[in-house]
Amino acid sequence: MKWWADLLAFFRIRGAKPLIIGMFAYGIGMGILAPMNAVYMRDGIGLSKWEITSIFSIALVLNMITTIAVGLISDRMKRKKTLPVIASMLCIVGLTIYMQAADYSWALAGMIFIVAPSGLIMGQLFAMARNHFMKHAADFFEMAQIWLRTTYSVGFFTGLLVGANVYLFADFIGILWGNLLGYVLLLALLLLFREEDVGSTSQKSTGEPLSIIMLIALLLLSCGDALRGLYLPLVVVQKFKEPQLMSYLWSAQAIFELLFMTLAGYWAARYGSKKVIFIASLCALIVYTTYALSPSLVIFFMVQPLYSFFVSVLYGVAMGYVQRMFHTRVGFGSSLYVFLSQTASLVGYILPFLVPGYQPAIFMIPAALVVTSLILMSIILLREKQIISKSPLKHQS
Repeated sequence: MKWWADLLAFFRIRGAKPLIIGMFAYGIGMGILAPMNAVYMRDGIGLSKWEITSIFSIALVLNMITTIAVGLISDRMKRKKTLPVIASMLCIVGLTIYMQAADYSWALAGMIFIVAPSGLIMGQLFAMARNHFMKHAADFFEMAQIWLRTTYSVGFFTGLLVGANVYLFADFIGILWGNLLGYVLLLALLLLFREEDVGSTSQKSTGEPLSIIMLIALLLLSCGDALRGLYLPLVVVQKFKEPQLMSYLWSAQAIFELLFMTLAGYWAARYGSKKVIFIASLCALIVYTTYALSPSLVIFFMVQPLYSFFVSVLYGVAMGYVQRMFHTRVGFGSSLYVFLSQTASLVGYILPFLVPGYQPAIFMIPAALVVTSLILMSIILLREKQIISKSPLKHQS
């Protein structure tokens, strides 16, 4: 099977092992902390809902400014590796501050150093990877990039399992040290990665027409996912009273992540990215509606595969789709996708203030965002269908 041969070839791409292993290590570090971060701020430091949201929001605004500013100039740089290396160092400094935080001001300072430069890591790392894969895996570089994102996801879900068990015997301090180790390993592997001068690779990449409506639709989908990422742990803890359940809940997605990202990538190549994104969005709508109905823990686990498919498409297929809109400016395209995710996170943090507390009804907000996104995508798909039906080639066939 072609996909299996391509997957095996992915792990043998010349010079890419530090990049692949580094992404896996970064995923582990992020997975250890992600489901516990808001809970740590609330229970470990004693911050209020407003304080938690303001910390995430302020740090994220600075992240957005940094990411898009660097994205505008990164394509002029022959070597992009310096950017994620410096960002990793700053994140390590920020985490050491955050680990000592005892009040709002120190928690804010630590999160600014952690979050503000972190957009450079994902955005510029994928820009480097896309250039590298175009040169050394030209036959399947689009899938190679999806598998690199999958490597991060597998690491992330491994981190969730590790974090849930570390919390049981080392409490929040163990979680923070695990996150710090992830950044240290990423930094070490980035230093080992040899970035090559690949020259112009735009001829190897097929572009997509720029679509503001599709970018808005993807932004809305990302808003819903960001809201879920921040508030699902708090809802689960309030409902079931066990913080480690959130790590187990998210890790249930890991079983399906590699399979779904692979299938979604090949389906997008065959049927088109927009159609696959549309179908995945329907899955997200089902999951958000289920969350809002405050189901049992068993139902929470049962809908995870549907959400896993949605996430696979949103962070795999959609990322490549946005990059292809700017295929002659890989650095900017990668940074723009990260910027959309960051904007979504900011909106996702603020919208739940429309719902008091941490009630499951919060998830009606992402459900509404998905419905709006589906309407926008329907307009695009119908317009494309009309253009095809009116095409002279269509009538001649």
